[in-house]
Amino acid sequence: MRKLALLALLAILPSPAQMTAFNKDMLLKYTAQWKGDRFPDGRPKVADEWLRRLQPASSEETWGDMRSAGYTNQWEGGWQILQPQKKLIGRAVTAQFMPVRPDVNEVINADAKAAGMGQSQNQRVIDMLQPGDVIVVDLFGKVENGTFVGDNLAFAVYTFTKTGIVIDGAIRDREGIQPMGMPAYVRGFHPSAIGNVMLTGVNVPIRVGNVTVMPGDIVFGDNEGLSFIPPHLVQRVVERSEVTQLHDVWTKEKLKTGKYKSSEIYSTPRDPALRKEYEDWLAKEKAKRGIK
Repeated sequence: MRKLALLALLAILPSPAQMTAFNKDMLLKYTAQWKGDRFPDGRPKVADEWLRRLQPASSEETWGDMRSAGYTNQWEGGWQILQPQKKLIGRAVTAQFMPVRPDVNEVINADAKAAGMGQSQNQRVIDMLQPGDVIVVDLFGKVENGTFVGDNLAFAVYTFTKTGIVIDGAIRDREGIQPMGMPAYVRGFHPSAIGNVMLTGVNVPIRVGNVTVMPGDIVFGDNEGLSFIPPHLVQRVVERSEVTQLHDVWTKEKLKTGKYKSSEIYSTPRDPALRKEYEDWLAKEKAKRGIK
């Protein structure tokens, strides 16, 4: 019931100036370059197939292609990473916290109560998550009292989403969270509970380090850091990443023969005949994989 109440509240919010969320019209406006499916609240819904094909990619491939498209601020590092051997891939649900201001917080809590939601502000967001979501939380780098989840709520997030978490803040109960196998990107760990903050936005643009994250962005995390891919760029990023991966396979196979210097092969074969060999091989491999 709380999830339904929150979704109902998000759907009727009348203006971007009002606290809590972008309404559907605002999400459509600010993600207009996305032409595909959407969730009922307007959040872009990139198909699972593209998320699956993103799995072999790397930070260099995802960020490099976004940079070439003019999106230079879509990667963030400097994280403490749980499960660095796993990729974190999913659709962003954003949450914004700010330092508590009592008069503002009073209004936020009154609105939530009227919508049938509980007192715990972090749980208001957790209760709306669904499979494939990645909760991305702007806690402005706060560690003490910036702990968005402990082990119980982390278990709830992982159970609902099957993905992981991104917290520009902290988590607690690391000993309970680590064995879950859930990928997590955080700024730190602290035994304190979340406090002295207030939830000012859900599914609104947020800042995570040097990145502006939008609801529905595709979160891609590897053992270097996080890329936040605008939905309308996902197909481009995936397909160009796949071409890069094929290029690397061919290059390394040629280097393994011991016949060539690195400069003769990488990044582009210098010999025209060798370049044609590569281009013919690449065309066949792309056709096999359905890469445009």
